[in-house]
Amino acid sequence: MELHQVRYFLAVASTLNFTRAAEQCNVTQPALTKGVQKLEQELGGQLIYRERQLTQLTDLGKEVLPMLARTLASAEAVRRRAQEFQRKEVAPLKIGLAPSISASLVLDPIAEIAKFVPGLHVELREGAAKKLVDLLLEGEINAAMVGDMQDMPERIDDWSLFEERYVAVLAPTHRLANRPSIGIDDLRETILLERAECDVTPKIQRLYFPEEPPHLGHCSGHDLHLQHMAAAGFGVILAPEHMPRLPTLKTIPLEGDPVSREVRLLAVQGRRYSPALDAFVKVARLRDWSVQVPGRGVPHATVPETARVPA
Repeated sequence: MELHQVRYFLAVASTLNFTRAAEQCNVTQPALTKGVQKLEQELGGQLIYRERQLTQLTDLGKEVLPMLARTLASAEAVRRRAQEFQRKEVAPLKIGLAPSISASLVLDPIAEIAKFVPGLHVELREGAAKKLVDLLLEGEINAAMVGDMQDMPERIDDWSLFEERYVAVLAPTHRLANRPSIGIDDLRETILLERAECDVTPKIQRLYFPEEPPHLGHCSGHDLHLQHMAAAGFGVILAPEHMPRLPTLKTIPLEGDPVSREVRLLAVQGRRYSPALDAFVKVARLRDWSVQVPGRGVPHATVPETARVPA
């Protein structure tokens, strides 16, 4: 099936006149008729009743008309997007975020690079750290932000952006809500809400619950779901401090700040960076993450002195 055949058929369907359809397509009438006939041969049935004064679509023609219209529209959209890309009018940037990395972290860097990258079009995707690495290597995303991760492939460039502590997030009515801080012993006696595929959970369990697993309550892969459950009094969340929270929740530090993690930026080594990716990597690495942003701060984040992999 050729796109010009589809275009000829759609022109006839809209005008119900072969002469006007040929004029609309800027071809001769025999050429248009031949194109429609080839389309009918491919589809195995007549699409148009060719009557001198009453050209009409057949039932098959009516059936396939909307699908062929969508096909032509999609093809034209692809062509336009490719032309825009070649003219640098579109600068796509796909960023993967691990479940414990809030989108709020990348909003300011995106806003900053949008000032000097015309046509920036960002797509955010969420996934477990290992899945994001696979997507990077497959070219499905351009960069990723993850927490602690073991066994990083050699082909991945890996920069440490900052460290942050974990805090307890709970309802004001929770029995621990009035404590100035919460100890690990308190957590061992408390129901914890479980974040699915959290990159820090194994570390927490290994370090602080080595002999007896924590009392895990309900589970979700989305922080907002967990926050609503915490607000309803179902349990306590251990969350990275940068995470935006519902106003109905309280945040209490853990005694001695025993739980922390590094937030890392990943990209594929040796792959040519697009202007958008190059700008994002530079802005993210040079950003002072310790600066508190009202409403989405990372007040205890610290910028490491050196990155694990140089640019």
